Amino acid sequence: MEFRDRLKQVMIYRDIKTQELADKSGVNKRTIDHYLMSDSQEPSVSKAVKIATALDVSVEYLVTGREQGDRLPPSRELRELIKDFSALPPRQKSAVLQVVHLLADPFVRDKEPERPNQEFSR
Repeated sequence: MEFRDRLKQVMIYRDIKTQELADKSGVNKRTIDHYLMSDSQEPSVSKAVKIATALDVSVEYLVTGREQGDRLPPSRELRELIKDFSALPPRQKSAVLQVVHLLADPFVRDKEPERPNQEFSR
């Protein structure tokens, strides 16, 4: 995956359009459009920093695809959910967690790796 692919991915993940990114980053919309093209060059360091800052991701992720833990930062939607959850009293937090665990259980169970059979030979 190249810079343009990661840029597209993060823009979709953050639900941000090119003009909005241009406005937030201070990088010209035509320049961003150029980075999104298949035959584009990678941006200068200063532009990569501006774009990464506007997208709330690390420059390292945009340029190399690697980041500590290889994860994208939480989306705007997740940050709002965390903020709302944090405002709840303890009893409601507990109730919300129970519901989430019940709803997520089938999906989590399907994604957990099977544990190998641990046999000890002597």
